[in-house]
Amino acid sequence: MVKCLLIVEVPPDVNQQCCAGGEVFVDGVCRLKFLQTWIDQGAPIVFWLSGFFFTQSFLTGVLQNYSRKLTIPIDKLSFQFQIMDHDADTKEEPEFGAFCKGLFLEGARWDRQLKILNESFPKILFDVVPIILLKPGVTANFVPEPSYNCPVYKTSARRGILSTTGHSTNFVMFIDLLSNQPERHWINRGVACLCQLDD
Repeated sequence: MVKCLLIVEVPPDVNQQCCAGGEVFVDGVCRLKFLQTWIDQGAPIVFWLSGFFFTQSFLTGVLQNYSRKLTIPIDKLSFQFQIMDHDADTKEEPEFGAFCKGLFLEGARWDRQLKILNESFPKILFDVVPIILLKPGVTANFVPEPSYNCPVYKTSARRGILSTTGHSTNFVMFIDLLSNQPERHWINRGVACLCQLDD
């Protein structure tokens, strides 16, 4: 395996459908850099969601911080999602929650002018999702808005197995994306967010 990494090849025992060639190495280096910067300089303002191996633990941590600060039981909390105007970074820190980046929309695009989910441009398969603010709050207090409950997957395979923690190895969570179309419209198009692309 070490020999394969040194010559930037996929090790024989790694599933070649999930990563191609040097992507395994490049992705690993990017993750290490993200985590090392966090260690050296403190928590970032914008978290690279794709950089986490076990994303659900990060999401639970954000809810726990909110729960402890306001002494609300964590099982009464969930996230509201706000798509920001920034694509990569921002200088402002959220009062509660976390800014996240690194998602790609498949089957649709985020309309930056209308601030809603919209049809993809011709011949454009993926759209980079701008920074998302994950805002924790009491689920019972949320006011529903017309939106698409969009699944987020680690890879385009859109399938996984249940791990020992009870979580899927590929499914991350659902995020609500504002939309002026009924949810069935986006389901028929197979719209989903991905943490990483195949190429």
